[in-house]
Amino acid sequence: MEKLNCYWVAGFTDGEGTFYVGINKNTQMTAGFQVLPEFRIVQHQRDIKLLHKLKDFFKCGVVRKNHDTRYELRIRKIEHLSQIIVPFFQKYPLQTQKKYDFIAFAKIIKMINQNDHLTKQGIGKILQTAKKMNRKNKAITERNFQVG
Repeated sequence: MEKLNCYWVAGFTDGEGTFYVGINKNTQMTAGFQVLPEFRIVQHQRDIKLLHKLKDFFKCGVVRKNHDTRYELRIRKIEHLSQIIVPFFQKYPLQTQKKYDFIAFAKIIKMINQNDHLTKQGIGKILQTAKKMNRKNKAITERNFQVG
């Protein structure tokens, strides 16, 4: 297999990638919530070699079973997201509506790096940004999160 091209990776992500931010109640956390950002690409098991190639390309992440015959490259480590993934997609911008998910995702990564996730006010800002992602994330609603 030949080396992956940066523009191809950006285009492939436009079609197959996901920028996601989970926000879960967690009383063990300082602000009562845990913020879990991740970048993920899911493929059928027949293309698992491509997922490993993407892992090598980004030099981070894990390839693991997603469901049944689907596997994923998942990158969750905040250092990798902020130092590798965000700069890559800032340099090689997405072309579809997914670019708006990425913009919100990058904003949340910046907030986490500024420790906003450690305050209730910061969680509120992260929540407002995350709600705009992934077709207006229905899993995140004001009713589920009393951050005041």
